[in-house]
Amino acid sequence: MIQAKGIEKSFGQLKVLKGIDLHVGKSEVISIMGASGAGKSTLLQILGSLSTPDAGTLIVDGVDVAHLKGNALAEFRNRKVGFVFQFHHLLPEFTALENVMIPALVAGRSRKECQKAATELLSELGLSQRLHHKPSELSGGEQQRVAIARALINRPAVLFADEPSGNLDSRTKEEIHQLFFTLRDRYSQTIVIVTHDPDLAKMCDRSLYMVDGQFV
Repeated sequence: MIQAKGIEKSFGQLKVLKGIDLHVGKSEVISIMGASGAGKSTLLQILGSLSTPDAGTLIVDGVDVAHLKGNALAEFRNRKVGFVFQFHHLLPEFTALENVMIPALVAGRSRKECQKAATELLSELGLSQRLHHKPSELSGGEQQRVAIARALINRPAVLFADEPSGNLDSRTKEEIHQLFFTLRDRYSQTIVIVTHDPDLAKMCDRSLYMVDGQFV
């Protein structure tokens, strides 16, 4: 599902990624660990097409990402990848249902279809009673479930998660961790997770460790 080779990235004189090679299979759940500043989030942003590498090649679900520009890149990002961050980034003025619908509406699906898909997804994630609640009316765990539903609404090839449970209490954290593997089993979802949590890393099919911009 992901084939990355020789990925390099610098910010000024600081070389953050030093020739990263990474292959991730379909339905595989992998974690990327390492100290702060090791380059984990930078790599995740490049894999998810949010940032461009200085060197290297990247193929995601058969698409050569480096050659995409403008609208083609935006469409790829909307349809092929989903993102979940430590802070949910839900739009406060919209309900849970509306937040989840937005990427599907951007993809050009009808409002009726978007509403049906978002309702089903939120219900599967245990939020059928929270469809019309705004983020401020939801718990931290519920907000993160809404964010996960939003990331999945277009059935992406890969779900990228950056410290997805870093802002949650221990019980809610365990529920979110288990949810990723439920999603893999239900949808054959490929998932790449950046985390500092050793318990989550142990649950993954593979756990990779970064030091100074390289896997060790």
